[in-house]
Amino acid sequence: MEMIRDIMTDQVESCSLLDNVYEVAVKMKELNVGAVPIVDSEKLVGMITDRDIVLRCVAEKHPASSKVEDIMSSHLVTVTRDTEAREAARLMAEHQIRRLPVVEGDKLVGIVSLGDFAVRHLTDDQAGEALTDISKHETEAQH
Repeated sequence: MEMIRDIMTDQVESCSLLDNVYEVAVKMKELNVGAVPIVDSEKLVGMITDRDIVLRCVAEKHPASSKVEDIMSSHLVTVTRDTEAREAARLMAEHQIRRLPVVEGDKLVGIVSLGDFAVRHLTDDQAGEALTDISKHETEAQH
């Protein structure tokens, strides 16, 4: 039984509530990532994805200087290091998300993405199922 601690990324870059959307977008570009956790005094308070920036900022004609609080998702699905990988994959599929923050209490300690599952032999089927479910729902939502 594989646990999240075995596959998660524990070196996670984040932004704070003091950053604006432009600064988050620059960090995404520099790190070549599609999501950045938002922390306040080490407490995970939100997440901003590239999709959030497009839909909640650009498409609504908000300036790039907008506060991250206005754009970020604050209702997060999280897991702990001791969550089973299969359960994390199920949560990702159920909630249509590609990344799960890993927390210890309220503190961000890592992140797990579909890519992390894909590189692990034991969880290829789980990642494939989660990606299929997420992609299916995204396609349905676009039509």
